[in-house]
Amino acid sequence: MSDRHRARRFAQVDVFTRSPLRGNPVAVVLDAEGIDADEMQRLAGWTNLSETVFVLPSTQAGADYRIRIFTPAHELPFAGHPTVGAAHAVLEAGIVRGDATHLTQECGAGLLALRTEGAPPERRIFVRTPAAKIRQEPIDIGALGRALGVPVVADPPPLVIDVGPVWLVGQIAQERTLRALAPDMTALATLSRWGGVTLFALGSVTGADVTVRSFAPAGGINEDPVCGSGNATVAAYLATTGLLARVGAVYRASQGRERGRDGEVLVRVAGGGREIEIGGSAVTVVEGRLRL
Repeated sequence: MSDRHRARRFAQVDVFTRSPLRGNPVAVVLDAEGIDADEMQRLAGWTNLSETVFVLPSTQAGADYRIRIFTPAHELPFAGHPTVGAAHAVLEAGIVRGDATHLTQECGAGLLALRTEGAPPERRIFVRTPAAKIRQEPIDIGALGRALGVPVVADPPPLVIDVGPVWLVGQIAQERTLRALAPDMTALATLSRWGGVTLFALGSVTGADVTVRSFAPAGGINEDPVCGSGNATVAAYLATTGLLARVGAVYRASQGRERGRDGEVLVRVAGGGREIEIGGSAVTVVEGRLRL
């Protein structure tokens, strides 16, 4: 067998949960050196998950490993649940020492600091997200409400926020309304020129502080079950609009119940939103080999 078509370690990890078949699944291809970008994109379409991650040797000093992240449609510079899932996988695989408490990941967004709390199976993994940037762009709130089938809170208004992936972030007044949303995905895709729409409501029947849903039909993902970058932009929105005082600088977000996933994202905000950390638990559901 040629080196190009060797057996490569593979894991499917459920992120933002301790329970298999909950949270958000991510495919992780370990030993991905030698796979070209076109083949990575084909494999991401084949797994049919919101993201597939490829683990590679680092190219920058100080990085423990490098990852590339692909949706079924395109490559991303950063995404939250693939980052946490990949860190979980490299720790389990021994690419990084399994008892490491700090890691440095290289990705399209640069070098990102990760840390761990606790030991398996209770271990939680946190990543400092790229700095959030508020984009000053016009938003048609009426068109957004029509695509969603419910109005979006206008004060404070929706914001376009960039953490690598770019999300239009808006608030829905009631949690039950948010959970019952059935958007017009065609209309939403037309509005999703930024990448996707993440919506939140304060409070949760799960006991969490915030409820979140993330839609990205233009990127081939009608709804991301539990979205790390979406949660990071919600944190930035809360900090920017002053709503963070209602939930606190350390809070829990509930996402994915509508998809049967019931994930929990832990969020920490400092510096008025200049520093955002997201994290949670992860569990490996599938281990095996890919022949590529």
